[in-house]
Amino acid sequence: MSLNREQVRKMAHLARLTITEQEAASYAETLSRILGLIEQMNAVDTTGVTPMAHPNESELRMREDTVTEPNLREKFQKIAPAVEAGLYLVPKVIE
Repeated sequence: MSLNREQVRKMAHLARLTITEQEAASYAETLSRILGLIEQMNAVDTTGVTPMAHPNESELRMREDTVTEPNLREKFQKIAPAVEAGLYLVPKVIE
C-alpha cells in the first residue's frame, strides 16, 4: 500500500499536527515502506505455527520470596497528615 502526500496531510489534520510539504512527502515515503513491510509479513503462510509469547522459549527464573526491607509502616503513618485504622486518608477528588 502506498500513501501520497494528501493522505498524510489528512492524517496530520485528524491528529491535529502541523506539517510542512517537505515533511508530508517524507512521511508518505516512510509510512508507505512500513505498510509495505506489513503486507509482506501478512503474505507469509503461518498455518501450523504455534503462537509464542517470546522468541526465546525459556522459563522465568524464580527468586526466593524473602523480606528484604524492614516494616516502617508505623514510622510513616506517624508523619502522614491523616490516618485511620492503619489506612492513609486522602482528600476526596471525585464528586
